[in-house]
Amino acid sequence: MMEKWEQGRGGRDEFEIDLHRELHNLSADVISKTAFGSSFQEGKQIFNLQEQQMHLFSLSIKSVYIPGFRFLPTNKNRERWRLEKETRDSIQKLIETNSKAQENATNLLSSLMSPYKNEEVILLALHHEWQSKAREEVIQVCGIDGLPVAENLNDLKIVSMIINETLRLYPPAVFMTRETTEEVELGSLNIPAKTQLHVALAAVHHDKEIWGEDANKFNPLRFNESGRHWGSFLPFWLGPRICVGQNLALVEAKIVLALIIQLFSFVVSPTYVHGPMLYITLQPQYGAQILLRRLSY
Repeated sequence: MMEKWEQGRGGRDEFEIDLHRELHNLSADVISKTAFGSSFQEGKQIFNLQEQQMHLFSLSIKSVYIPGFRFLPTNKNRERWRLEKETRDSIQKLIETNSKAQENATNLLSSLMSPYKNEEVILLALHHEWQSKAREEVIQVCGIDGLPVAENLNDLKIVSMIINETLRLYPPAVFMTRETTEEVELGSLNIPAKTQLHVALAAVHHDKEIWGEDANKFNPLRFNESGRHWGSFLPFWLGPRICVGQNLALVEAKIVLALIIQLFSFVVSPTYVHGPMLYITLQPQYGAQILLRRLSY
C-alpha cells in the first residue's frame, strides 16, 4: 500500500487519498491472505460477497419490521439467499482443499466484520500534537526506516493509546444484542430468561460518569490510567463471545498506523465531510479524504 501511495504521489509534495477505500482494500488483502494462505483470490471473492450481504442487511434494519417478511421470496431476499449460499459454498470448497483454511474458517466471518482502521488517522490529522508524539515514538522504537514487527509492537504505547481512544469514540459496533439463558438480576432489575438485551456500546463509551466531562473529546491519555471498570470499554465486546477478529484487527491497526506516521505527515482534506454511518459497523458515509505529505529525514 505504501508503495502504491508513493507511485501515486508522482513527485508531488502533497496528494489526496480516500483513506477509507485504501484501508478497506488493505483489510481485504490481509484477511484473505491470513485466512486462506495461497488461496488469495478465493478469499477476496468471499470478502466481496460478505460486503454485499452487509449492505443488504444494513438496508433491512432501516426498514419497517414485519414478522415473517424475511422468509418471503422478494427480490432482496432472493439476492440475500443467493449471496449466503455462494459464500458458504466458497468457504466449504476452501475448507476441503486447504488445511489452513480449515483452521481459520471458523474465524473468517467475524474477521470480515472487523473495522477498517481510518478513524485513527483522521483523528491524528485533526490533532497534530498527538500525530507528532506518535511519530516520535515510532521513530524511537522502529527507527527511521525500520518496520514495526512482533518484537517491538508492545513498545508502541502511545500508538496503542491512540487506537484505544479511537475505538472508544468510534466503536466498530454501536450496540450489541445478547439473550439471557436464565433469570438474572441486573441491579434493581429482574430479567426473565430468553430476554433480549440491547447494549448501547456507544453510550457506554461516551458516558461522562465513566469517562469524565471530556468524554466526547479525543484524549488518548485516559488509556494511560488504570482502575477502570472492565465493562466500561467494549469495542469488541467481552467474555466467551468476544469478537474473534479482535487480535488481528488490533495488530493490523498498530502496524498500519505506525507505517503511515513514519513515512507521511497528514491533514484532513478540504473535501472531507464528517458523516459516521451505521453500516453493520460504523463507517464514514462520505469517505475519509486526507492530504499526505512525504516526510524526509
